[in-house]
Amino acid sequence: MKPTTIMEALKLKLKQQIIEALNLQDTRPEDIDDNAALFGEGLGLDSIDSLELMVLLERQYKIKVEDPREGRKILQSVQSMAEFIQSKQPA
Repeated sequence: MKPTTIMEALKLKLKQQIIEALNLQDTRPEDIDDNAALFGEGLGLDSIDSLELMVLLERQYKIKVEDPREGRKILQSVQSMAEFIQSKQPA
């Protein structure tokens, strides 16, 4: 598989997990732009949602983010989350 295919699959899976974890009932994966901000102007998530996403990373991907500043960078977009997850996966 090409890395882009793996990345695309990961981003789709992440979108589905975000929708499920945050109970975004009227949102479909294709509604979420890979590079759109998850907080503020983009998807409009808040600090409670960020905690939910941290739990999702821990449960689904066994990744624990200790530093809140790092967390803000990771949770900027679906793209940034996918890149972070991929960087933490064994080669």
